[in-house]
Amino acid sequence: MARGFNNFMKGISMGAMVGIAVGAVGSMYMRANKKSIKKNVGKALRNVGNLVDDVSGMF
Repeated sequence: MARGFNNFMKGISMGAMVGIAVGAVGSMYMRANKKSIKKNVGKALRNVGNLVDDVSGMF
């Protein structure tokens, strides 16, 4: 039982470390590329809006 709990805790700690590292890299990328991120987010929102319009048009 204790061995399983230790493996579980190791998995949680590894997941947290990977999440923190990915968050830090993503944060640095966002600071460096604000203009391109805004442009890409605008495109994504426009595409989602078109998708919602198409789906609502089907009904």
